[in-house]
Amino acid sequence: MGTETGDDAAVWRRPDGRALVSTADFFTPIVDDAFTWGRIAAANAASDVYAMGGTPLFALNLVAWPRDVIPLELLAEVMDGGRATAHEGGWAIVGGHTVDGPEPMYGQAVTGEVDPDRILTNAQGRAGDVLILTKPLGTGLVATAVKRLEPDAVAPGGRIAAVTAAAIDAMTRLNGDAAAVALDAGATGCTDITGFGLLGHLGKLASASRVGAIIEFDAVPLLDGVASLFDDGFIAGGTTRNLEYARPFTSGDADERTLTLLADAQTSGGLLFGCAPARVSDALARLADSGHRAAAIGRLTADNVGQILIR
Repeated sequence: MGTETGDDAAVWRRPDGRALVSTADFFTPIVDDAFTWGRIAAANAASDVYAMGGTPLFALNLVAWPRDVIPLELLAEVMDGGRATAHEGGWAIVGGHTVDGPEPMYGQAVTGEVDPDRILTNAQGRAGDVLILTKPLGTGLVATAVKRLEPDAVAPGGRIAAVTAAAIDAMTRLNGDAAAVALDAGATGCTDITGFGLLGHLGKLASASRVGAIIEFDAVPLLDGVASLFDDGFIAGGTTRNLEYARPFTSGDADERTLTLLADAQTSGGLLFGCAPARVSDALARLADSGHRAAAIGRLTADNVGQILIR
C-alpha cells in the first residue's frame, strides 16, 4: 500500500506474511511548553500507524534546531516529551537525526506492524456505514490563538486557558484505543483527522472508497469554547486552504463558521471510521469508557460519490 489513494501510511508486506507500517511527521511548536510540544508531536506521528489498524514498534526522532538562538536544554525537554509519549504507547525511540535550522521542528519517523488481513484504509469505506469521530475538533483554532496572543492568555485564569487545556488533552491522547475499537467494530474504512481537517480527510475517504458522505453538524464534537475563537479571527492559513480545497465537493446549507470548523486544520486529531449501525452503540460506549469524546457524526452513502453533504 503506497501513494495511490493518499492513505495515512505505507504498508509493506514481509515474506513471512506479516506487514510493516511506515510514516513520518514533524512540525514547529504549537504550544508554549517544550515538553508538551514533544508529547503532542510524538502522538501525532504515531497516529498514522493507528489509522491503518497497526501498532507502533519503534521510531526515529526528526529534529531541526536553531542552536544559536534557542538553548539545547529546551530541545532536551522536547525530546523528553516525545519519549514520554512513546513509553505510554509502547514503542521505542532508537535514534534519529538533528540538523541546524532557522526555526525549531520536531517529530518522529514511526515504524509499526499490522495484520495484513485487518488493515484499515481510506479506500474501504462502505455505503450504509455510520461515521464515528473519536476526538473533538478545534485544535487548529486553539493553536493559532496560542501563537497570536500573549502568554498570559494561556496561563491559569487566562482568556483561552480552559480551551487550550482541553486541546492539549485531546492532542496528547493516543489513538491506540480508538483503533482497537474500530477493528472490533468491524471497521474497514478509516483515516485520522489531521492537517486537511475533517472535510479534507473525509473527502479523500469518500473519493477513494467510491461512496458519498453525509455529516450531521450538530452531532460533531467540538472543543468547549472553540467556536468563539472563529469569531475572534483565529483561523489558521491551513484551514483557509482546506476550505478552498473542499468547497467543490461539499454541499448543504452550512454557514461559514460551520464550514471553517469542519475544515479546521487539526494536529493529532482523532480517528474517523465507519461501522455498521448495529455496532455503533457498543463502539461509542467503549470509547467513552476510555475517556474519548467520540460521536456518530453521519454516514456513508452509495450515491453522490466523492461528495459531502452537510446538514
